[in-house]
Amino acid sequence: MGLGDGAVALPMIATASVETPLVSVLGGGQLGRMLALAGRPLGIDFRFLDPSPDATAGKVGPLVVGALDDLDRVDEVTQGATVVTYEWEGVPADAARHAMQHAPVRPDPRALDVSQDRLTEKQTFERLGIEVPAFAPADTFEELTAAAATIGFPAIVKTRRGGYDGKGQARLAQADDLERAWSELGGVPLILERQVPFTRELSVLAVRGLDGETRCYPLVENEHGEGILRVSRAPAPGLTPDLESAGESVATRILDDLDYVGVLAVELFEYEERLLANEMAPRVHNSGHWTIEGAGSSQFENHVRAVLGIELGSTDVRGFAGMVNCIGTMPDPAALSQVEGAVLHDYEKEPRAGRKLGHITVVANTEADRDQKVEALRALA
Repeated sequence: MGLGDGAVALPMIATASVETPLVSVLGGGQLGRMLALAGRPLGIDFRFLDPSPDATAGKVGPLVVGALDDLDRVDEVTQGATVVTYEWEGVPADAARHAMQHAPVRPDPRALDVSQDRLTEKQTFERLGIEVPAFAPADTFEELTAAAATIGFPAIVKTRRGGYDGKGQARLAQADDLERAWSELGGVPLILERQVPFTRELSVLAVRGLDGETRCYPLVENEHGEGILRVSRAPAPGLTPDLESAGESVATRILDDLDYVGVLAVELFEYEERLLANEMAPRVHNSGHWTIEGAGSSQFENHVRAVLGIELGSTDVRGFAGMVNCIGTMPDPAALSQVEGAVLHDYEKEPRAGRKLGHITVVANTEADRDQKVEALRALA
């Protein structure tokens, strides 16, 4: 492939005569850790910035400890970098822009601007012709009441900024719920969204290279509990060519609009045999962890390849893949041996209620076998 501006001519394994590329990562959680685990076999070094001295990525690469908006620490972690990326959509966009003084930042921080404001995100989707549930901004209680009268019930009110895994939002079944929701969330800009009676939750993961080449992974079916992803299945059962094409179209429109480089995930609702966009994550994503064992190249390897300008790897699924998250506690490794082909990924994090501590993947030859194994793993996780 022709190398674009800033691309790295990189052999599969670095040699003494070739300067080792350095990827600086803003954020040091499990996603950064898995980026390094995927990139190191390609001869790539990593350095991380995270506010916690115990950040799990620090166990696989040098860790600079500091706030993600501490520009001195941003300078430190990005000094000498070949490229800068981020593993969390909460990385301050201005800090990412500051890092551009030292190296290219990919994806472009504009993706953070869009994803960090739910109103801007929904407006971007609409501008690109991507269907979304009805929504309206609400900065005051009067505006919230008026929005609810227009959009109707049931609805969900969310803070425009912050909040993840179900945090920063409240469900509204009727008008009597408005005062409670305002009491819980009011005082910051809000967005009200119509709660759609969707059939299921899906996600599409795609990677776009420095030269604009785009590859999509198969659509994934996701199950959540208490706002946290529990199970992913890829390919999603019952996919039609039209649905697959619609998901890829959502991803490619966003990628092209933002001149995006790297892996992007878009969370979707399947509703009346069409797709509605919920939100985007400008990074590698929990619903793509199955790709480590279940795809030709994992989302982590492809993100590293993309940001460095290396030819993208295959996004084809190997049979039928599943993933189960380990939340709060880790399963007994001996018990997992009961499920043929199960692979445990331990993030080496301290257990805590509601915390993602690891995940288990499995790949099967048939959809039925995959689903049976996923259910067995769910009982053990």
